[in-house]
Amino acid sequence: MPFHEVDVTKSEAGLRALMRKSGQTGVPVIDVNGKIVVGFDRAKLDRALGLRSG
Repeated sequence: MPFHEVDVTKSEAGLRALMRKSGQTGVPVIDVNGKIVVGFDRAKLDRALGLRSG
């Protein structure tokens, strides 16, 4: 599955986009087709990807 990684410590535009999407500066923030997952949450990621969690 393709992805685009942005290092917000090196990209001011990336940091602004992160804040616009998630409302915060904490990482990771994962955008799955517009569904925003803040932090690593396997169950939320599985749901966003349409996978069964278990």
